[in-house]
Formats: sequence, C-alpha cells, structure tokens
Amino acid sequence: MLMKKYIIIGLIGVLFASCGEYQKALKSTDGSVKYIEAEKLYKAKKYKKANRLFEQIASEYAGKPQGERIYYMYGDACYQLKQYSLASYQFERLQKLYPRSEKATEASFLEAKSLYLETPKYSVDQTYTYQALEKLQYFLDRYPNSEYTKEANELTLDLVTRLEKKDFEIAKQYDKIRDYQAAMKSLDNFLTDNPGSPFREEALYTRLHSAYEWAINSVESKKEERLNTAKEAYDNLLRAYPESKFKKEAENMLVKINTSLKSFTSQK
Repeated sequence: MLMKKYIIIGLIGVLFASCGEYQKALKSTDGSVKYIEAEKLYKAKKYKKANRLFEQIASEYAGKPQGERIYYMYGDACYQLKQYSLASYQFERLQKLYPRSEKATEASFLEAKSLYLETPKYSVDQTYTYQALEKLQYFLDRYPNSEYTKEANELTLDLVTRLEKKDFEIAKQYDKIRDYQAAMKSLDNFLTDNPGSPFREEALYTRLHSAYEWAINSVESKKEERLNTAKEAYDNLLRAYPESKFKKEAENMLVKINTSLKSFTSQK
C-alpha cells in the first residue's frame, strides 16, 4: 500500500514537471526552447500542445534547416488531429520552402489527401473536391512511381465518381419531377461527358424512361416521332447492356411503344 502511494506521488510529480516545462516553453522568448519542447510533445503524440508551440515558431524557422522538420511535424500533427485544411496548408508550405526535402513526396501526397478528407458527400458544394483532384493530379504527374501512387489513384477515382454521381442525380431529378425534355438533354450531356461512368447503365435507362413518358403523354401530332425517339433509347440501352438489370422494365415500355406505333401505321 505504501509503495502504491509512492508510485502515485511520483507520477503526479512527473505530470506537474512536464506541465511546467510546457508552460515555460509557451512563455519563453527563445525559439529553441519552444522547438525542443514541441518536438518532445509531438513524439509523445500530444499533438494539440505541440501545435501551440509549432504555431509560435514556424515562421521564425521558415527557410532554416530546422524549419523543414518543424513544418513536417506541424502538418502531421494537424493531420492526426483531423484538422485537414490546416494540415494541407503546412504540407504545402513545406514543399514551397524546401522543394528538395526528402519529405517532399510524402508532403505532396498528404497535402492532397488532407484536402480529400475534407471533401463533403456528393450532394453538397464540391469546391474541396475540385481542389483535392487538382492536388492529386499534380502529385501523380510529379511522382508517378512513388509508394503513394496506388492510393492517390484510388482517391482520384473516388472523387471523380462522386462528381459523376452528383451530375447524374441532377439529371435524374428532372425525370422525377416530370420535366422529361430537360431530363433527356441533361442525361445526353452526362452520357457524352462520362462514357465510362459506373452510372452509365442507369443513365441510359432513365433516358429511356424520360423519352417514353414524353412520347406517351404528348399531343397526337408529335406522338409518332417521339415514340420512335423512345424506341431508339430502348435500343441504346439494350445494345450497351444486353442483360441490363432494367431489362424487364425496358421491355414493358417497348411493348407499349410498339403498340402505340401500330396505331399510326394502320392509319396510313
């Protein structure tokens, strides 16, 4: 029991001593004191405390040999704290100040990945998405064979898919609100701009549905022409995806399209 008491007292003493050193470093006007304490805290994974010190000395050491390590630790600490915008900025500073740094490749990747981790889901503003894509492409162009290349390509594909999904959802929304002409135009643009999209099959089906509804509900004078347009949309879907998951629905529409077209043939 007595031994346990001494251990607790000892630990409390160490805790107060470490807190004391940190407070001294914060108040010190000596950059080297702050640097030593910040590095110690960083290694101990006390990132918040370390960053308070890095923030105070980063500009002082910018361009100096020690600054290279400071900016890397500062950026990594922000990254570990999920402060991705700040992390990205520090990694960018490291590259600009120390372009020949052995950490430049990693910093370039982490700058881009930090922006990637800041990106929102597909349905909201995509500013960060475009910024992340730009940084990822820069990284891939500059370091095409690095150890981070595979992950950078995966992140790029994910962001491109998000942007495609947003464009597709916008186009599909026109179909849902029964603005079929706008839907067809928007879907045509989507299919042209994204020929390899994972949403291509559904986009072709939605294009068929819009064309079908537009034709079936149109005035008689324009109905035949629009039915043929819908039939062409059916052909485009089944030509690209012979075993489409939408095949049953598409064939049901085709039956009604052909039935309606026969009435025009009989009138001629």
